Amino acid sequence: MCGNNMSVPLLAEAVTVSGNEKETAAVIFLHGLGDTGHGWADTLTGIQLPHVKFICPHAPRIPVTLSRNVTMPAWFDLMGLSPDIPEDESGIKEAAEKIKAIIEHEAKNGIPPHRIMLGGFSQGGALSLYTALTCQHQLAGVVALSCWLPLHKTFPSASSGHQNLPILQCHGESDDMIPVHFGAMTAEKLKCIVNPQMITFKTYPGIPHSSCTQVWEPCHASVASHAAMEATKV
Repeated sequence: MCGNNMSVPLLAEAVTVSGNEKETAAVIFLHGLGDTGHGWADTLTGIQLPHVKFICPHAPRIPVTLSRNVTMPAWFDLMGLSPDIPEDESGIKEAAEKIKAIIEHEAKNGIPPHRIMLGGFSQGGALSLYTALTCQHQLAGVVALSCWLPLHKTFPSASSGHQNLPILQCHGESDDMIPVHFGAMTAEKLKCIVNPQMITFKTYPGIPHSSCTQVWEPCHASVASHAAMEATKV
C-alpha cells in the first residue's frame, strides 16, 4: 500500500463506507449542488457489497452564478440549466482532475481502475460522466442520476478508448430542474461516444429531481454486474 489521504485534498474529508471484507473494488459517488457526501454515504450503505468501498467526497464551497453568486458546495460554477447556456469549462476540467486524483490514489493502493466505478446525482452525476469519459483509464462504469453531459460539444474527441464503458442513467419524469428530455438528449449523445449497447437509460414516472427507492434496484445491479465487482473477478 502507498500514499495517504492527505496527499489527495478531496479524500482528506471524504466520507468513506468501508467493506467488511478485503476491498477489491470502489465506487466514488458525487453529490449534487449545495449538498455534501454525508447523505449519499448513508444511502449507499443500503446497497453495500462486502468487498466494495464507497467514497463520497465533498465539493468545495464556491460562488454559484445560477444561485445569484451565493457560496455553496459545488463541483463547478453553473450559469444555467439548459443545453445552450455557457459552461464553466475550466472549473469542470479542474473538478474532473480532482476526481481522477482519487482514482489514481485508489489504484496505487491496490484497487485497479477497471474495478473503480463513478456515480453521482445532478451536478455530481454530470461530473462523473465527464470524468469517466476523459479519464486515461477504462473504468468499471458510471451511474448517472438526474444529470447531463458537461461540455458535450467537446466529445467524442475527448473520449478515445472508452467505447465499452457501461453507463446507467436514471431520471425522474417529473424533474422540473433538469427535465427528463435533457437526460434523453444526453443518452443519445452518449450513444455516439460509446457503444450504444453500453448505455441504459431508465425513467421514473412521477419522480421529481430526487432519487427514489425504485432507482436503487438498478443501481445495485449496476454496481454488482456492470462494474464486474464480484469478488471472484479480482
